[in-house]
Amino acid sequence: MRAARALIDISALQHNLAHIRRLAPGRKVMAMLKANGYGHGLVRVGHALKAADALGVACVEEALELRDAGIENEIVVLEGFFASREIPLMAKRGFTTVVHHEKQLAALEETPTETPLKVWLKIDTGMHRLGFPPEQVPAAHERLSRIAWVQQPVGLLSHLASADEIENRETQNQLQLFKQLTRNWTGERSLANSAAVLAWPETHFDWVRPGLLLFGCSPLPGHTGAAHGLQPVMTLESQVFALRELKKGDRVGYGGAWTAERDTVIGVVAMGYGDGYPRHAPAGTPVFVKDRLCPLVGRVSMDMLTVDLGPNPDIAIGERAVLWGPELPIETVAEAAGTISYDLLCAVTPRVPFSSVNEPR
Repeated sequence: MRAARALIDISALQHNLAHIRRLAPGRKVMAMLKANGYGHGLVRVGHALKAADALGVACVEEALELRDAGIENEIVVLEGFFASREIPLMAKRGFTTVVHHEKQLAALEETPTETPLKVWLKIDTGMHRLGFPPEQVPAAHERLSRIAWVQQPVGLLSHLASADEIENRETQNQLQLFKQLTRNWTGERSLANSAAVLAWPETHFDWVRPGLLLFGCSPLPGHTGAAHGLQPVMTLESQVFALRELKKGDRVGYGGAWTAERDTVIGVVAMGYGDGYPRHAPAGTPVFVKDRLCPLVGRVSMDMLTVDLGPNPDIAIGERAVLWGPELPIETVAEAAGTISYDLLCAVTPRVPFSSVNEPR
């Protein structure tokens, strides 16, 4: 069996949720589990985060997967329903929907449900992606308030476009507009994403919506999750399964993209873009082997990559290689590869076996 595997640390995940509560005291936590729990396994993460006040998913299919797995938390569907036939199902299964455009609102007005449906009204304060524009918000809120099968009061949320840019005034502009638009209503409010949980406490309101933070990663450029008191949840690891002695001038991999500048030993690691490791990762991207960081050399292949172990390394075939995890922050790998940690986490492919570790007894 191939050595590549992903280990999901349940105790680290629960530690991160508790730490987020300390960062946003007194606020409710809507744990974001979109995209298969940010690549960690939707149901696995959902069971581990039962202490969250609600779970946030992108679509009804994700909500159903959680509910069918026996997860009883409130589940908020952030993109809402795509067809009116989904409305009764959402009400029956106890889901909460976001309403962010006129067609959804009209469908909700025309589709009674036997069970009251909880609703968040999405407001566009500057992201310009989803949500009612400011001039339409009062009328939309009034219409939602008149629907007999909608729980009252309606929740109020928006999304920040630049919370990870500490010097960017856009977050303050969005905050002020959100406060102005919602000042006369009693519904619970939510604005803060992961970056805002850390950097913008004035945006915390009633609910915070952390995603990346839960998985031990920092959304702020130049920072790691450990610097915020978080613990990495995913360890992506494999093994060195071959060693090659190279002479100065020997080239490695497809296209001979890397040339040895000295006599050295190359370790071949069973991990490639077929496993979700970024093919575009350049030479020098770190890989942790045995007890030290070693640079990636040559092009990443479908099933393997190569690292420079240096002359006379004390490394044998079968040695553990960590692509990211506690020994090597994923933020460091993402920066070297010119991408973001979200991308790396969500890209790990199904052929990599996942397993949970450090589950509370």
